[in-house]
Amino acid sequence: MVYENEEFNLLQHALNIEEGMEGLRFNNIVIATDADVDGMHIRLLIMTFFLQFFPDLVKQEKVYVLETPLFRVRDKKETIYCYSETEKKAALKKLSGKPEVTRFKGLGEISPDEFAQFISTDMRKQLMRVEHGDHIQQLLEYYMGKNTMERQTFIINNLVVEIDKDEELEEELAVN
Repeated sequence: MVYENEEFNLLQHALNIEEGMEGLRFNNIVIATDADVDGMHIRLLIMTFFLQFFPDLVKQEKVYVLETPLFRVRDKKETIYCYSETEKKAALKKLSGKPEVTRFKGLGEISPDEFAQFISTDMRKQLMRVEHGDHIQQLLEYYMGKNTMERQTFIINNLVVEIDKDEELEEELAVN
């Protein structure tokens, strides 16, 4: 039960929504997690929490997901934050010489000064939205329910794997 989960209780208290939406302390809620698989799992759990217990927050478009950079590419003159492999490649082409590339493994690796740039007024965020006609309860039961085998089959049949050709070439060269 969610009421036994300390983190969700603290979240409800911080937002002041234990008794309903009228006391909501903030105009927007921004979910910030690492950009890796573990962060995506945490993001999914938090989104499920809002959909299950506070769907009006989502329906009233108050919940966002912060996009966090995967890479920092920099030379002595400029720093570019990249949110995808494509952006990283473009940054490498743009900067002269041999730029330094840092792969962020999590938000904890980003300095407070850098993080402040990602939560400014021009931050990259995606609105958590429920389309008209979506049946929240049915979606939650399917994606978070006990139908493990059905969900596994769906994932296997619909999984798309992207292969980074540069990494594939690097691995091949390292083996030879």
